[in-house]
Amino acid sequence: MTADTVGGVWTYAMDLCRALRPAGSRVLLATMGASASADQRAEAAQIGNVELVESAYRLEWMDDPWEDLSAAGAWLLDLERRFQPEVIHLNNFAHGALPWSAPVVMVAHSCVLSWWEAVKGEPAPAAWSRYRAAVRCGLAAADLVVAPTHAMLQAVVKHYGPPQSSRVIANSCSRARFAPAEKKPYIFSAGRFWDEAKNAPTLARAAGGLPWPTRFAGACAPCREVAADVEFLGHCAPARMVELFGEASIFAHPARYEPFGLAALEAATSGCALVLGDLPSLREVWGDAAIFVDPENSVALHRTLLRIIHNPAERGHLAYQARHRARRFTAARMLGGYLDAYALVVATAGQRRPLTRSA
Repeated sequence: MTADTVGGVWTYAMDLCRALRPAGSRVLLATMGASASADQRAEAAQIGNVELVESAYRLEWMDDPWEDLSAAGAWLLDLERRFQPEVIHLNNFAHGALPWSAPVVMVAHSCVLSWWEAVKGEPAPAAWSRYRAAVRCGLAAADLVVAPTHAMLQAVVKHYGPPQSSRVIANSCSRARFAPAEKKPYIFSAGRFWDEAKNAPTLARAAGGLPWPTRFAGACAPCREVAADVEFLGHCAPARMVELFGEASIFAHPARYEPFGLAALEAATSGCALVLGDLPSLREVWGDAAIFVDPENSVALHRTLLRIIHNPAERGHLAYQARHRARRFTAARMLGGYLDAYALVVATAGQRRPLTRSA
């Protein structure tokens, strides 16, 4: 299994590896993007069925990644020869077209072209043409493409064409790790502040004048639009994140782009009322268990948060609905989806389309 140490793919990979352990599966986890942190190494070691192999090779969405992608491809094929896996599980796109011996399940967590369209409101520029070609080639070569929502799968088809085979498998959140604590009067959000998709500056503007403070966890950068009522916590260790989710009364995430939304799932499991960006993917996941706001309208977001703060009955109902909805997204359900996917590609490995796996 490949994993990106930079974003939410790491959380997803850890959750899946934990779920795979009782099933008797061993995982060679090959990381790229940046070296793993001490917390990440410790987390992987605690699972027990994971062998972590690190690299800092750039991924296809990073600046000028092409030499690294080639070197990483040779590294991954060597790992396959040594580990002899039954299935290759890729959480990135470009390496789908390598001449793998084992069948490939590829997960489309997000992509630059759909990100650009959602965030910038226009197609990605020609500078991303090489990226588009590499992703299209990788997707076409995979035996099975998985997406966490139908909305993300539709984006893949729109931008790169239909894959050989595809299905939707939702992400999960552990109720053993995330649970409500004694709720405190604050709004919580998490993510990379500088990521336009997370749209944190809009939340920071909306927070001004609210009777409750807003706490923001994640990589932050200075921003003139930030209200004094926003407290930046910076990077928080996993245990601290569990505490923050458990204590927060409201989770606000006015995202412009969110193919699934693991943070929202962790918040809902922790008993937070959800206020989310009005996106097809988030509506697909949360239905009527969240309030959706226009990501570009900080005034509407401010009014919504103010109303929920002053209305504990509505806030409590939203929190109950979100937690109830979150129970659909169990590790057992995700595990069943992936075990079925692995069994499918192993059973049909001899029926691959020819000439789809050129190096």
